[in-house]
Amino acid sequence: MKLIIKNMVCPRCISSVEQMLKNNNLPARYIRLGEVELTKDPGKSKLEQFSADLKKNGFELLDDQKMQQIEKIKNLLIGKVQEGSVEDHFSISKFLGKKIFKDYSALSKLFSEVEGITIEQFFILQKIEKVKEWLMYNELSLSQIAFNLGYSSTQHLSNQFKKLTGMTPTRFKQLGAPHRKAIDAIHK
Repeated sequence: MKLIIKNMVCPRCISSVEQMLKNNNLPARYIRLGEVELTKDPGKSKLEQFSADLKKNGFELLDDQKMQQIEKIKNLLIGKVQEGSVEDHFSISKFLGKKIFKDYSALSKLFSEVEGITIEQFFILQKIEKVKEWLMYNELSLSQIAFNLGYSSTQHLSNQFKKLTGMTPTRFKQLGAPHRKAIDAIHK
């Protein structure tokens, strides 16, 4: 039985959900961002208890097909950005098409209707948050960051960063962490 879980956006989320599954005696075949497959149907009462535990910890069990689809799109894009290897000329439509096997225009329309932004805007916001993370930890140069996130140049990255944050990457680095957002709150 497959479950779709909203707000599972990082490895710690996976660990947290894994612990809740153990606490509820629900064996899982696998656990990954936004998705859990149980080895067997747990029954209504166990599933309701698990759902309540998820809510207490900031997660939500999704049962609506449209919301599941949107959460899958978000998790795929978040995962792509978090791995830090977005190719130059990366195509969101091709990437999602290979992973979801649905018409991209339908996915895009649904995403925009529900989320209030386009898939492309969501992806850019994710990339900008990753830029902020790398700048804060001083792990990579701006040109390395641009390359890892598929920007054609550091200038392109800097322009997009300033457009979305109101400051240059250098200024952000000087100001520090208070300007970072949680992954699940990026477009809100």
